[in-house]
Amino acid sequence: MQQKGAIQIIEWEDLDKRKFYSLGVFMTMTTRLAVYPASLIRTLLQVQRGKALYSGTRDAFCKILRAEGLRGLYRGFMVSTFTLVSGQAYITTYELARKYASLHTPSNTVKSLVGGGAASLVAQTITVPIDVVSQQLMMQGQGGHMTRFKVKPRAPPAVAASSASAKRRRWTFGQTRDIVVQIFAADGFRGFYRGYVASLLTYIPNSALWWPFYHFYTERLSRIAPSSCPQLIVLAIAGPMAAATASTFTNPMDVVRARVQVEGRSSVLETFKQLLAEEGARGMTKGLSARIISAMPTSVVIVVGYETLKRLSLRADLVESRHW
Repeated sequence: MQQKGAIQIIEWEDLDKRKFYSLGVFMTMTTRLAVYPASLIRTLLQVQRGKALYSGTRDAFCKILRAEGLRGLYRGFMVSTFTLVSGQAYITTYELARKYASLHTPSNTVKSLVGGGAASLVAQTITVPIDVVSQQLMMQGQGGHMTRFKVKPRAPPAVAASSASAKRRRWTFGQTRDIVVQIFAADGFRGFYRGYVASLLTYIPNSALWWPFYHFYTERLSRIAPSSCPQLIVLAIAGPMAAATASTFTNPMDVVRARVQVEGRSSVLETFKQLLAEEGARGMTKGLSARIISAMPTSVVIVVGYETLKRLSLRADLVESRHW
């Protein structure tokens, strides 16, 4: 276990892996459930031309809620749950990359940068096909005119309460099947990796920046925090600060990524040029507030959840020797 000032870092070799993975799935699912509406709104804002449909994050939230109810804010959520696999791949890669980097440098910043970048590369390779389908489902409803693919119009059948849940699942996955078939028919297998390069250019820098900034803010805050302040509070404040910083730096590429994936574009550079020509520099900030609104609470949940997860997963022989 590494110690930086008042902050103790639990490393990969300190963990009971069985506990770590079983609790990790629950943490990832809970986090996605909490922040999915903000992710959906961010995608809609980034893809729309100007302010054609929504004037901002709050306007989008209110309009979707009025028109489609709470269900509209979770359109495509069931498909996105498959990213549980990428979540586990991410944290495993991050911890292993940190361990490997520690053989070459003692710098926590360098280890975090390498770990974050490597973890994002692995996770995006798994996530992009899921995101492509999920984003197309997000665009149905009020944003349906902004996407190439449409689900077949069908209303969820009226059924008895005992079978309503099963029917609803079939309806939801019927929509997913419609989108998957259309993507494959139009673009083949490559269609599921549309925007892959843009995703890497967005999320590798974002992840590579988030972890160093997280540790940077953690170390600075730990120096000014009262000695009686719990370490977890310091971490919970550092996480959102790192998220806001990383999101601001990488938002322009996130806008490009969303348009490439939803509109079926093939060129990241051409999409970037067109966005700049049509909407100027302000176009690069589209969805930034929704992204920060999504990223900051996500970071709190991730930091508190992840640090708690690591502590709960600490090897039995180390528990008594660690004090928090």
